[in-house]
Amino acid sequence: MLSWDDETASAPAARPVPPNGAVAGTEPVADAALVAKRVHADDKRIINGKTDVNQLVPFKYKWAWDKYLAGCANHWMPQEVNMQRDIELWKNPNGLTDDERRLVKRNLGFFVTADSLAANNIVLGTYRHITAPECRQYLLRQAFEEAIHTHAYQYIVESLGLDEGEIFNAYNEVKSIRDKDEFLIPFINTLTDPAFTTGTVENDQKLLKSLIVFACLMEGLFFYVGFTQILALGRQNKMMGAAEQYQYILRDESMHCNFGIDLINTIKMENPLLWTPAFREEIKVLFLQAVDLEYAYAEDTMPRGVLGLNATMFKGYLRFIANRRAQQIGLDALFAHEENPFPWMSEMIDLKKERNFFETRVTEYQTGGALNWE
Repeated sequence: MLSWDDETASAPAARPVPPNGAVAGTEPVADAALVAKRVHADDKRIINGKTDVNQLVPFKYKWAWDKYLAGCANHWMPQEVNMQRDIELWKNPNGLTDDERRLVKRNLGFFVTADSLAANNIVLGTYRHITAPECRQYLLRQAFEEAIHTHAYQYIVESLGLDEGEIFNAYNEVKSIRDKDEFLIPFINTLTDPAFTTGTVENDQKLLKSLIVFACLMEGLFFYVGFTQILALGRQNKMMGAAEQYQYILRDESMHCNFGIDLINTIKMENPLLWTPAFREEIKVLFLQAVDLEYAYAEDTMPRGVLGLNATMFKGYLRFIANRRAQQIGLDALFAHEENPFPWMSEMIDLKKERNFFETRVTEYQTGGALNWE
């Protein structure tokens, strides 16, 4: 966080006039105290840094800058996606089954507010505690992408003519959605509390815990039942416009998750005293709670089999994802012998190669308008 010490609080003294006979155009030697204030990459820290957060370069965390550039290159807007086929299908009484309609509405009911919670966590909490300007730069891009995602869900709700009050207030009215949000809110409140500051082991662990919850459990786990459901609809040529937008969102969220994991691992490396056995046990408990909450959401959204899916299939999938997230931050796998029951989702998450999607071939793209269906 930015701080000015007494030495720099007042304006620097005027530079001395060069002596007579100085060579024309010669620059005066910079004040030694000011030169000492220049940022050196080795002095930067993700948290509790003392360097000037306004000086982006020299880079220390080039991975954060690269993700910022990649996010900008992948820019898209919801209005680029044609929703006409979705509208016709939704208005057709025989277009979707009751179970499919329930799935879509429950899905939107979670997502329309989830990305707002994520944005609040970034803008009002995480950003002010991160002292690496490269990472702050990516967080600004991430916050904008959360706004785009909220816009996308609103665009789908509006296009289909859904009851906005029902969908947007689902996080208060639908237990499986409310339970997930109530799990997250204490971690938002920790970072957004104006009185919260880092600098002690206890508070630094609170920050690290909140980052793990949002990167690994919210964006890295709580989103995946919903993503799988809507993309499964798209694979059956249903709700293709919504599925296309979810594909873009999945691409963004995968990068958010990966950025968060890099952030977590760098904080661990720079602050090894935080990663205690007791702390790791606390994180494992949170992982197990998150898996149970997301499975309850799967049961609520799919009380019966639909789209060739059922809630039981998601139990294995969620455990598989939880293992992956745990191992990415240096924990042991939490569940033994779990495999991915939806291998096509792995293709969707791999953003660097051409892959089959909706029974067609999707080439790598830079913006939504450039998506080619062959």
